[in-house]
Amino acid sequence: MKAMYFEKFGQTPEIRNVPDPEPTFGGVVLQVAATGLCRSDWHGWKGHDSDINLPHVPGHELAGKVVATGKGVMRFKVGDRVTVPFVSGCGHCAECHSGNQQVCPSQFQPGFTHWGSFAELVGIDYADTNLVHLPEEVDDATAASLGCRFATSFRAVVDQARTGPGDWVAVHGCGGVGLSAIMIAAALGANPIAIDLSEEKLEAARQCGAVACINATNVTDVVEAVREITKGGAHVSIDALGHPTTCFNSIKNLRRRGRHVQVGLMVDDYATPKIPMAQVIGHELEIYGSHGMQAWRYDAMMAMILSGKVKPQQMISRRISLEEAIPELITLDQAKGTGISVITRF
Repeated sequence: MKAMYFEKFGQTPEIRNVPDPEPTFGGVVLQVAATGLCRSDWHGWKGHDSDINLPHVPGHELAGKVVATGKGVMRFKVGDRVTVPFVSGCGHCAECHSGNQQVCPSQFQPGFTHWGSFAELVGIDYADTNLVHLPEEVDDATAASLGCRFATSFRAVVDQARTGPGDWVAVHGCGGVGLSAIMIAAALGANPIAIDLSEEKLEAARQCGAVACINATNVTDVVEAVREITKGGAHVSIDALGHPTTCFNSIKNLRRRGRHVQVGLMVDDYATPKIPMAQVIGHELEIYGSHGMQAWRYDAMMAMILSGKVKPQQMISRRISLEEAIPELITLDQAKGTGISVITRF
């Protein structure tokens, strides 16, 4: 099969022909129809993820068609259109039995623990636990955009933060994760506030439902700006970027008993950020992470998409080839432009 491939971290990937995957007993092989580019792919390529063994094929947001099944697969057959959460549970451990496959200690992650979807074919383990049937109304590119940033934002806003109508929701960083969180919060009847350094991204946030925008380069204090708009602080705040400054501000701008959700990855030099712990204690703040979303929760997300309450397809700005994805991957840290890129040509 044709795939994007690299042998050293930070080395420019190349397109190669590599062996086709074979399905495991409980796994399937998918013909990839679409796969999204995400900042997490850049982190993996840079060597920030210890699960990756070289050589490697990246890619973790995908949609495709089943072309082969293992003997143990019962719920899916050849020809099914499917997607999969980027964190997939083993289906056998205590976390999976409790319904929390997204924190399975033996998790399968295409593009990280195993070769990923920047290829014509990809193998997916634990298929019965993790694959999600796709409705006809959701096209492949839209489905591929859900697997990491949109699903993770859905869990962050809906399940972890328990966002409700009228809540003020501060979103720090308006890339794909941030725009997804804003769109979902607005659909729930909350009041999203977008914070970013780029006017272009803030305009995209307005179109996704932000009721207020803060350009962090134009204010002296982001926290005070949020407090002024919300008359006392956000009920919910999300660090969608993953930087010590946005993490600190996201916690600091909460009102009493507010809820912070960390979605942006904090790795390498950013792994142990400073947080205002005295405020966390005195104001009884809640701090959560959001790391993917279970396959069984996709029904609720799909229902919002099919009803038109959220439109993740609006955030797709570029449909590109596998070859065109190489320069995009290696510059994802530079955060140029708005929207997301999806590989649809192999």
